[in-house]
Amino acid sequence: MNEYERSRTMPAQPEHVFDQAANVGRLDSWLPEALHVEAGRLPAVTVHEDRTDEDTSALFRARPEQMRLEWGTRDQGAYAGWLQVAGFDGGASEVTVHLSFFDDGHDPGERAVTDALDSSLRRLEEQVRLRVEHAAG
Repeated sequence: MNEYERSRTMPAQPEHVFDQAANVGRLDSWLPEALHVEAGRLPAVTVHEDRTDEDTSALFRARPEQMRLEWGTRDQGAYAGWLQVAGFDGGASEVTVHLSFFDDGHDPGERAVTDALDSSLRRLEEQVRLRVEHAAG
């Protein structure tokens, strides 16, 4: 099993960050660009991966009371992950994303995963910033 984790501080209230991250219809705006999520009857979702051109049955759960998202493959048990939002004094948030690959064939490697996680966190921060600015304006 291989595990990866990245964190990023964002200048927004944790509720704003969590709401943006948990919006199933907007997951494509911050997930790695090669992944696309189609919601079924939640928690069921389908994940399309451009790299393999395959669809995978998965689960996606939002736990607002914990400011936590959890996901993973449904049938194969190939990978799972979570995103946790924590608030800081002054209105900032820290977002941590964790991925576990149980199947080495599904793991694209440390460099690819950490680059994708960093890129996703940057994209999430941008989406949160745009949402906060739009709400204020």
